[in-house]
Amino acid sequence: MYLPSLAQLALGSRLKSLSDHFYAAVDEVYRTCGAGVESRWFPVLSFLWENGETTVSDVAQAIGQTHSAVSQLADKLVDAGLVCRKKDAQDGRRSLLALTDKGRADLSSLGPIWVAVRRGIVKSLGEEGLEALLSALAATENALNERPVVEAMLAEHATLTSAALEVVPYEPALREHFYRLNAQWLERHFRIEDIDRDMLGDPERYVLAPGGAIFFARLAGEVIGTCALLQESPGVYELSKMGVDETFRGMGAGRCLLAAAIAEFERRGGKRLFLESNSRLKTALRMYEQAGFVLQPSVRPGSHYERADVYMVYQPERKRSASA
Repeated sequence: MYLPSLAQLALGSRLKSLSDHFYAAVDEVYRTCGAGVESRWFPVLSFLWENGETTVSDVAQAIGQTHSAVSQLADKLVDAGLVCRKKDAQDGRRSLLALTDKGRADLSSLGPIWVAVRRGIVKSLGEEGLEALLSALAATENALNERPVVEAMLAEHATLTSAALEVVPYEPALREHFYRLNAQWLERHFRIEDIDRDMLGDPERYVLAPGGAIFFARLAGEVIGTCALLQESPGVYELSKMGVDETFRGMGAGRCLLAAAIAEFERRGGKRLFLESNSRLKTALRMYEQAGFVLQPSVRPGSHYERADVYMVYQPERKRSASA
């Protein structure tokens, strides 16, 4: 399933999906058993049943919903004849919600259905599964009350937007990001070829062992980009596997990675640096050109990549002479 792969970013969607599932299941039970109520009405009806007439604000606070949501639900319950609004005898400016005689009569017949719902959920989830779910819900509610999530999110955003981008060398803990970041653009624009799969799956063997290097762009601990410097032969290197997380574009990660790879090439006293790309990747090609790569008149002889229709060689002196 897709939503689980989104982890924290899809919590609301997954919880809503579960909520809708349980609502629909209980509504089907109500209809089958001839009960004239809906599952979404239960918290308000139950609270009024146990506490008597009360205000919308008190109900909203008790069940953890907004005043507006409870007020709209109350309107539906009034239309259904289960709840009435009455003036507060002590404060005529506010109204109280109370169960009608019909509401009390309908609720008084729901005991067998509610027992069946409780037992059915236990059978479906298992006692341990239900206990784990209820415990997780309680822990989540307590945590959100103690540490409001909006404040936490905005604080993290401030940290990210004020952090300096850093380029770090390969380490085993970062291996998965080498695959992830490259698979992202390869699958979107082309396909993962066999040579890609080998290199991305085992960078130590296919990049580092032959004398290459891998770099990662990191922002406040988040790995947002990567590239590799492959040693083809002594003094000859290929710039390859440049990938930046598509949701972090425009932050300079690609340029920082490119600068780091070129600096490593020069530190090693490299004689020739080239890259292969595709004409569809216009933004990347402009970046390479601005860094000193020069487009060659034909594709590279013996290219390993099906997608490669661009061949560029690093010739910074050509750029300097053109600028002069």
